[in-house]
Amino acid sequence: MSAVPTRPATREGTYANPGPLRPARLSPRDVLRTGAVGLRARRTRVVLSALGIAIGIATMIAVVGLSTSSRADLMNRLDRLGTNLLTAEAGRDAFGRQVELPENAVAMVERIGPVQHATATADVDARIRRSDVVPEEQAAGVTAQAARPDLLTALNAEVSRGVWLNRANERLPVTVLGSVAARRLGITEPGEKIMMNDVDVVVVGILEPIELVPNLDRVALVGFPAAERHFAFDGRPTTVFERSSDASVEDVRAVLARTVSPGNPAGVKVSRPSDALAAKAATDKGLTTLMLGLGAVALLVGGVGVANTMVVSVLERRQEIGLRRALGATRNAIRLQFLTESLLLSALGGLAGAALGAAATHGFALVQGWTPVVPPWSLAGGFAATLLIGALAGLYPAVRASRLDPTTALNAT
Repeated sequence: MSAVPTRPATREGTYANPGPLRPARLSPRDVLRTGAVGLRARRTRVVLSALGIAIGIATMIAVVGLSTSSRADLMNRLDRLGTNLLTAEAGRDAFGRQVELPENAVAMVERIGPVQHATATADVDARIRRSDVVPEEQAAGVTAQAARPDLLTALNAEVSRGVWLNRANERLPVTVLGSVAARRLGITEPGEKIMMNDVDVVVVGILEPIELVPNLDRVALVGFPAAERHFAFDGRPTTVFERSSDASVEDVRAVLARTVSPGNPAGVKVSRPSDALAAKAATDKGLTTLMLGLGAVALLVGGVGVANTMVVSVLERRQEIGLRRALGATRNAIRLQFLTESLLLSALGGLAGAALGAAATHGFALVQGWTPVVPPWSLAGGFAATLLIGALAGLYPAVRASRLDPTTALNAT
């Protein structure tokens, strides 16, 4: 029981009226200490309850971090590869007939003012086998194309092993394999031979994967002169590649089909390879939204666990609540105690979840070769979400505790 306050005496020996008695207020430090008492007394239950919150927050932060890291890596690749590459590919006209591009298509594209570089590839009718002992009907799933020596420059591609086609070897029966084509043919080093129709062709190089034009990974490339000499190639390109300044890409795109095939522009398909990578980023963003929803469900389940822990805590501590009420604790003080306890429990899970989510993001990103990126807003938002969950989860148990009758609570067993 609190002591009765002494009334101050006046000079005349009477006592001044001190006014109505008011309950003392707990300081923020006392509130935290009181709220932490229940957590320290039930450590196993606290850890298990906080684990649910931690899993939800870790999931959300990891999903955001990995998605951000993936998109950042994709944007870096786009910056490196360039978004100013356009392709014009021969398609079919309104009657379903294959459109043939003119032999001078590249020269015509180069006359477009903003165009900085133009080159081409062409389909070659040749069946590719590993050797002459392999039946012709068992092709390796590799197609043949003719390429100009400046193709790598236009595509920002690189040779993994060996050399690229040049003015010295483009007339010879030599080929450069895409990365997938080399794997399918079992070629690991330049210098080995393959069969293209009935011609022995020497592999002089193997390309790195070409991200902007992945279909070139599955082809064997020969020079235009060699294709005309050995495989009855007519010299007409199938696909024209061009690069221009970023500011003029759309202007070039508008006239590219008419320039490549003035007589039949509708039969030419113009595309921007970087759009596929940008679409991938958009797809990843949609998947991220789905995963964030799953993380939110996990966080909600964790909040239910916190609420259950607090309700059980109120039932187990009725005598403690009754004693505090008998000693003068107000209902507001009791509510504040249990609400603080719930917030501390959620905050504990939130901090652990943030650390786990950030660690998972860094570990997975480093394995994938990405630069780890954990947005600060995801950490702040995740922690704010835990506090909100803690407040909602602890509200009902706190109100229930404050409404316990002191006499009934003291007599509880």
